[in-house]
Amino acid sequence: MGSVIRVLTVLGLAVLFDPVVGMAQSGSGDNVLTEAEHAEGWRLLFDGHTTEGWRGYRSDVMPAGWQVVDGALTRVGRGGDIITKERFSDFELSIDWKVEPGGNSGVFYRASEETRVIYQVAPEMQVVDDERHPDGASPLTSAGANYGLYPAPRGVVKPAGEWNTARIVVRGSAVEHWLNGTRVVEYELGSADWTDRVANSKFAQWPKYGTIAEGHIGLQDHGDRVAFRNIKIRTLP
Repeated sequence: MGSVIRVLTVLGLAVLFDPVVGMAQSGSGDNVLTEAEHAEGWRLLFDGHTTEGWRGYRSDVMPAGWQVVDGALTRVGRGGDIITKERFSDFELSIDWKVEPGGNSGVFYRASEETRVIYQVAPEMQVVDDERHPDGASPLTSAGANYGLYPAPRGVVKPAGEWNTARIVVRGSAVEHWLNGTRVVEYELGSADWTDRVANSKFAQWPKYGTIAEGHIGLQDHGDRVAFRNIKIRTLP
């Protein structure tokens, strides 16, 4: 039986929405795919209404500290890091995020659950209020950086309370971080440069760090309010 197409009003525009594929057939809106995106192989990891497809790190359930608020997957209280139920190897991830003033979070990829906490195994794209949080003082830990290893340039992130659009592209060992349309970081997992940087960082104490070939996408609970929307992914050949 075919899916039921319904008409939604988004920003005053009539949009035909197919709830099965999460695709906006015309117009635009949050947490939906355009026809072009659908044709390019994109799919939603968050439907804007439920936490389906997500769970706590090293847990079978979704923690209550993460809720859907105004169409965004939001850290509203203590809940710990969360991950996708699915695992991904080579992919392009697109995700919008905003933090409260002084807020800090992160997006992890290729996470396994072999370590006590997610940052001991999975590389991270930093999510932070550069202006107010101490991590913003260093390019190595500022917004868009490969946390603690590869720095991000200044002037790309938007102020706290505003939406940023991030992309993480992973193909084999090659990784790119994009923020608001600008490529801010590029590195190669397992390269001599990567290995040297890891060896001279806090991550040296965790042998599994950055070595997983296929793993979960993760969102960090760093104790601050942070919201994510338009979370979509496409696998890469």
